[in-house]
Amino acid sequence: MTRNKLIWIAVCVLVISIGYATLSKAENKGRQYYEQTGQVLWDVKTDEKMIALTFDDGPDPTYTPEILDVLSKYNAKATFFVLGKSAEKHPDIIKRQYSEGHELANHTYSHPYKVNSKTLVEELNQTNEIIHNITGFTPSLFRPVGGNYNDQMIRIAQKEGYKVVIWSWHLDTQDWKNPGVNKITKKVLNGARPGDVVLFHDGGGNRKQTIQSLEVILNKLQKKGFKFVTISELMGNIKKENNEKSLEEELK
Repeated sequence: MTRNKLIWIAVCVLVISIGYATLSKAENKGRQYYEQTGQVLWDVKTDEKMIALTFDDGPDPTYTPEILDVLSKYNAKATFFVLGKSAEKHPDIIKRQYSEGHELANHTYSHPYKVNSKTLVEELNQTNEIIHNITGFTPSLFRPVGGNYNDQMIRIAQKEGYKVVIWSWHLDTQDWKNPGVNKITKKVLNGARPGDVVLFHDGGGNRKQTIQSLEVILNKLQKKGFKFVTISELMGNIKKENNEKSLEEELK
């Protein structure tokens, strides 16, 4: 093989590599991109002391009602990312969540960690239909199982009319591991700041530690002036703040 051919092959490999890297970058957008486009929410920037508590994998007949009791005690609202199969089994809990002013959101029907496009749409539609048949309300928020998402999933969710919601990375309580009440409690109390989204679970296992932690967290954060709101309320407040800022700038 001549020297010129070797150079030509090397150039071709380099061009292909650059093209592939560019394509990969375009097809694997990160948090910054999705926050800027508003397609995915992790948390929000605000000076107002408000936090969104979220619960995954319910409803559970034992633990969800106890969580609702604690939330009611402190007049706190939360967002429940519901599994369709569990909602189907426990419609009375779904009715209670909705009637007490909590937000119902979609967490798929069967909790699949890996799912193709067709199945994802089916799971989302099935869960929304179940929730709507129970309450008359149709969720518009979707949390991927395990918080694992890709570009295709987000495109599908957006096409189907959903806002994808993850959580504040520093406020994943990992309560599903049952790490201990103190660990769960300290995680939230030490990390809580305005605009955060906290991840808890009300289903999928023993949630006694979650309930005990929640009692302490609500009590102490309320004393610090925090208000507990739904995801939609959190997003609505940001829109309000932005509109007020725009109006102030126009009046200057």
